Amino acid sequence: MALLCCRAILRFSSRSYHYYRIKDLSPDNCKPGNKGWVKSIRNMKGNLFVDINDGSGPQNFQLVINKEKAIDTAYGCSVDACGVLVASPKNQLELHVDTLTEVGKCPLTEGYPFYPKKSYPPEYIRNHLHLRSRVNSMASTFRVRHEATRAFNEYLQRGGFVQIHTPVLTSNDCEGAGEAFLVKPLNEQLLKGMAKENVPLEHAYFDRATFLTVSGQLHLEAMTHGLDKVYTFGPTFRAENCKSNIHLSEFYMLELEEAFMGTLDELTHRVEDMLKSVTKSVIDRSAADLSVVRKSNSQDGGGQLEDCFRWIDKPFPRLTYDEAMHILQANEAKLKSPVRREEGINKEQELFLVEHCQSPVFVCLWPKEIKSFYMRENAQNPSLVDALDLLVPHVGELVGGSVREDSYDRLRRKLPNADVLQWYLELRKFGSVTTAGFGMGFERYLAWLLNVHNVKDVIPFPRWAHNCVM
Repeated sequence: MALLCCRAILRFSSRSYHYYRIKDLSPDNCKPGNKGWVKSIRNMKGNLFVDINDGSGPQNFQLVINKEKAIDTAYGCSVDACGVLVASPKNQLELHVDTLTEVGKCPLTEGYPFYPKKSYPPEYIRNHLHLRSRVNSMASTFRVRHEATRAFNEYLQRGGFVQIHTPVLTSNDCEGAGEAFLVKPLNEQLLKGMAKENVPLEHAYFDRATFLTVSGQLHLEAMTHGLDKVYTFGPTFRAENCKSNIHLSEFYMLELEEAFMGTLDELTHRVEDMLKSVTKSVIDRSAADLSVVRKSNSQDGGGQLEDCFRWIDKPFPRLTYDEAMHILQANEAKLKSPVRREEGINKEQELFLVEHCQSPVFVCLWPKEIKSFYMRENAQNPSLVDALDLLVPHVGELVGGSVREDSYDRLRRKLPNADVLQWYLELRKFGSVTTAGFGMGFERYLAWLLNVHNVKDVIPFPRWAHNCVM
């Protein structure tokens, strides 16, 4: 056992305290990470072996405590240890402890929900949102979420995109589906004091109905007419009485908009290139965390990462909506739900198409009547719109996008609320260009990436119908 000349604590001044995290330790970089939470304790002859984790990565760090020092601790406690770093016979760093302080005790018998050497189903863990970062698989999930956020922002920065902070409060329901949350002050006296004639009392604060955003798309379209490439990445809200595994009332949406983009080919290329580039980056930076989460959610242990992401090196197939319908109709006997062209493609059918193609797959050129007003009519067939959905394994629809309607007259006829959206129509009047863009549910991307079966388990504090804890 080789002794390394490194003390396990560094203090700089009375106002600052610095220590090195476990993920930064290596035999060549002898910088101690000596704070963390106790993950396991092994009582061996002469020594206690205590594994701690400081949240910096999935790898624990071993403390070796000579029993003669009469130092004790317990599972779940937070600790601060000082001692000497040495290399074990396996050339792994460990800390031979001189002193150990329990920063915070963790009395298991007083209601702590997670016991050592036990696994818990996601539904149980979800009941303890304030403590679930202490569960190894959840800590890994949130680190991957962080790295994915970073990778998307870096990709878009390299591509020349400008990030726009679109408003959370808005006077429009972009999707027009009536799924928006109405916003008003809690203080009724405030509303009464601001009341105006001919304005309903619940609208008195803003003089109009105001909602939590369901999408930043329309605001991005305004920005793209002067900035070209723009995106927003933030919370969006949907008031749906839905308990499915892929829906949340509050979720994060990545939305892009590009000026001077006029074809679905360009748009599908952008989506595919972004997803492949970002996923490669996340794998490079977070392979260990990815493996932890995928293993915890797979009966077969999750498989090798390179086997799970072979789609990165293959082109995504493109189907038209009619081609997708033909595939579904030809295999209707294998489906539980009926295939009806006028009703679109449900999740079961989406996943069937993915399995049929053995790949993520684009479905393009959708019937106009089942898509949104802002999508451009197809030049060859006005009953269709230049729209796409990207379907992926595990979650179904991941991305929805379109070329935007660039005709002033056509858009004026289709506007669902001309009074509220007059500004949107004016974008087609003053220096208009064709734009295209898409939205991607970030939690759905993470669920696909991590093989997690419910999007509630890839966001730190999920909100859904009948549930808004904390």
